[in-house]
Amino acid sequence: MKIEVLHIDECPNWEHAGDRIREALAQLGDTASVVENRLLRTSEDAAAVPFSGSPTILVDGEDLFPTSRRTSDLACRIYATPDGLAGVPTVEQIVEAIRVR
Repeated sequence: MKIEVLHIDECPNWEHAGDRIREALAQLGDTASVVENRLLRTSEDAAAVPFSGSPTILVDGEDLFPTSRRTSDLACRIYATPDGLAGVPTVEQIVEAIRVR
């Protein structure tokens, strides 16, 4: 499984996303998958990938939390979590999304 975190410099949540993804993978017993980070510097970079704000988590090239809000704007992303809106999904949400895939 290829996992990639698309992010921009101005949004620090991508680091937390990577930590949570690694924790989710550990809970799932996945020791083979590697989390890669991709910095998007321009609107053209964002337009070339399925970007929905920073951080966008891709698994095998598809948004793990699909939305109709693709954007080429270099902006932060908000996720709905059980505790309210947040800059990253919870570990539990990531585990469930990977399981469903």
